[in-house]
Amino acid sequence: MAKHRAIGLDIGTTAVRAAEIEFTSDRGTLVSYAEVALPLGAIRDGEVADSPAVTSALKELWSKGKFQSKEVILGIGNQRVAVRELSLPWMPMRQLRPALAYQVQDMIPMSTDDALLDFYPTDDFEGENGRTLDGLLVAAARDTIAANVLAVESAGLRPVMVDLNAFALLRGLTHGALRTQTAALVDIGARITNVVIVDQGVPRFVRALPHGGQEATDAVARALGVSNSDAERLKSEIGVGGATRPEHAEAAAALSHVSNNLIEAIRNTFTFFTGTQNGSAIDMVALTGGGAHLPGLGQYLASASRLNVSLGDPLAPLHVAKSLGGREQFIGHESRMALPIGLAYGVAA
Repeated sequence: MAKHRAIGLDIGTTAVRAAEIEFTSDRGTLVSYAEVALPLGAIRDGEVADSPAVTSALKELWSKGKFQSKEVILGIGNQRVAVRELSLPWMPMRQLRPALAYQVQDMIPMSTDDALLDFYPTDDFEGENGRTLDGLLVAAARDTIAANVLAVESAGLRPVMVDLNAFALLRGLTHGALRTQTAALVDIGARITNVVIVDQGVPRFVRALPHGGQEATDAVARALGVSNSDAERLKSEIGVGGATRPEHAEAAAALSHVSNNLIEAIRNTFTFFTGTQNGSAIDMVALTGGGAHLPGLGQYLASASRLNVSLGDPLAPLHVAKSLGGREQFIGHESRMALPIGLAYGVAA
């Protein structure tokens, strides 16, 4: 392909992150990356609640990252985005998308008038009633997207595409072994955990869980009566399943309880998938997101699910520009970069 660039923008609960990738006929190169922290409460349930704070952070992000364009691919993913399996009579996508509203009202938890609809085809085959498309229906609440787009535009940026975070994970992580097996991609954000199950690189199941790493921080803060920043630091010291100092026993118990809820929700999602797919087995799990770095959490999930669990690496198929200091500058941070990198890949999808 001709050389061109794209910028993926992830507005998370605790930070905004952006990645600029230059695509060539060889492979992509990460040419810019930056992240800026957000104040608590600026994002609630994946939706902008404090637009001035988010807009200010985005302006700082663009100054810090020195991105060469203001055109961005914006990610969405929360409890107000529904993803459902759907089979439709075959038609060109330019005709199918406008027709979705007339076919899916009974499938989604909102009026089609209040939703933005899209369809991600996964299979094309000749069925009993003729040529058929299998795929995933995506329905997102309009006001959720509007609030996020407004904050982005107020920062002087221009969203050229709005993409589902789940599909960004798919693009950013399904390389190497993850592309040849049935893999669960699990992105643990601060308040939302996105689970995407892919088979040979094709998405088969998507779910957003109302759990995340901030719940663990909140639990430590309540147990010890400390600030959010101190609780975040202590959370990493205490971890899950390890030896605990006596003065941290109450916090460790609270942290274990919250982590158990998250692991159970993830494991139940895996079980539901296998139960609806004629027993199709998941081969491996890739964890991303800030919450994936809680010490002991990966081992806990591996034990609970009896699956091989590792941290996802969106940088593996990319060059990293020398101007960024090379790959070494991002060691230990790769899994936090999965969403913005995957969103940037949206231009090549």
